[in-house]
Amino acid sequence: MAEAGSGYRRALHGNATRRGPDLTSTLDTVNNLGLLYKDQGKMAEAEAMYRRALEGKEKAWGPEHTSTLNTVHSLGILYADQGKMAEAEALYRRALEGYEKARGPEHASTLVTVHNLGVLYKDQGKMAEAEAMYRRALEGNEKAWGPEHTSTLDTINRLGDLYADQGKMAEAEA
Repeated sequence: MAEAGSGYRRALHGNATRRGPDLTSTLDTVNNLGLLYKDQGKMAEAEAMYRRALEGKEKAWGPEHTSTLNTVHSLGILYADQGKMAEAEALYRRALEGYEKARGPEHASTLVTVHNLGVLYKDQGKMAEAEAMYRRALEGNEKAWGPEHTSTLDTINRLGDLYADQGKMAEAEA
């Protein structure tokens, strides 16, 4: 982790100095620093990097570019991890809408966002909304990846947990 941080900071300094703060490589490095800081538990630093990357990507490519949406989704994950549910939901919804337009309803990015919305809704006690998202993610994952893919199986597990939490034991067992 320490070497990764040092490398990212060195790359960021070099890219920003030579090429400018809004170039693809610079913004990708800023985003990667956000991912690293999140993994290290440095949430404030991670948020600052994601926000910086998001601002640059929106300026350079616009709000609906897939690279911009990837950062929107990453910031949503950060907020969900911090318990900032309203902020996370808004970002997930924005990412989902953008991914659906840009990549379609069955693209991996779309399905991951649908799945994450399901997790967020379950964490908020919104069981019907969570089930709808899990079912949508499950259908898409089965179609895109097949019934034995880890993404499909993770969604099945989450759906089973949801049913168990609701006392729907037969559905959970299935």
